[in-house]
Amino acid sequence: MAADYYSILGVNKDATAEQIKKAFRKLAVKYHPDKNQGKKEAEEKFKQINEAYEVLSDPEKRKKYDRFGENWNKVPEGAQGEGGQYQYRSPGGGQSYYYEGDPSEFFGEGADYSNIFESFFNRSRSSRGQPASEPSRGRDMQAEISISLEEAYHGVAKIIELNGQKIRIRLKPGTYDGLMIRLPGKAQAPERGEPGDLYLTIHVLPHPAYRVEGNNIRQIFSIDLFTAVLGGEKEVTTLAGKLKVKIPPSTQNGKILKIKGKGMPVYNEPGSFGDLLLEIQVQVPEKLTDEQKELFRQLQASFRKTASYA
Repeated sequence: MAADYYSILGVNKDATAEQIKKAFRKLAVKYHPDKNQGKKEAEEKFKQINEAYEVLSDPEKRKKYDRFGENWNKVPEGAQGEGGQYQYRSPGGGQSYYYEGDPSEFFGEGADYSNIFESFFNRSRSSRGQPASEPSRGRDMQAEISISLEEAYHGVAKIIELNGQKIRIRLKPGTYDGLMIRLPGKAQAPERGEPGDLYLTIHVLPHPAYRVEGNNIRQIFSIDLFTAVLGGEKEVTTLAGKLKVKIPPSTQNGKILKIKGKGMPVYNEPGSFGDLLLEIQVQVPEKLTDEQKELFRQLQASFRKTASYA
């Protein structure tokens, strides 16, 4: 049965871009490889979800998919349609073939139009005494690469080597762990015919200072005891750069300060960011002089007198 990208994501054919995005995120979390280790069915489902979203989230690809179905990307160069008439121009520009109507009605739902056109063209050549070719397609392949959190945050260009060929890829800002991208025609090629597709899974390496939580970033923010009590301003280094953060008075150890829009970029949504979650860690002085200890005792006594110290 031909794959139905709308059914894979569980949305209607008239679904909005936002509805498609929400459905994709929900399914991607459910079938993420990290949550389904060793489960081949979940891995295959995750691949289908990514492939469906790649097509339906792109207006031009979706438009072609709605017209030609699963084989939208196999319609050859020169196949055009206007006013119900479609034209296929043979390689080299020698001949053109025309037919009327919707190709899915003419050839059947989910038909591989490129193979149909090529078959027709090759039969035509054979009738003139020229040998007919039977193009085949190479098998798809899977590969994995690892990137740093900094590279995931800012986006990065990478060169990978596969079967002796160097493939350059560019990862967008907000690339997340477990993301699978499809590289058409970058896998193994048969002796005659088109190469298969490469499915590349991205792994984002853990970072000692930052922890990614969805689109948010959590990090420890150490402040001294006096700033925690009296409040103040302190600079913190983040993936977004250095920021000056205001510390409110009486800030408790473990309190979370949320900085809006300074988290991870949202993948495929330029200008959208998660939040930065600063987890306060109050540093208590380790070495005090006798005089400093006495001052703390006096402070302690003053709190007890006002009955505000527990």
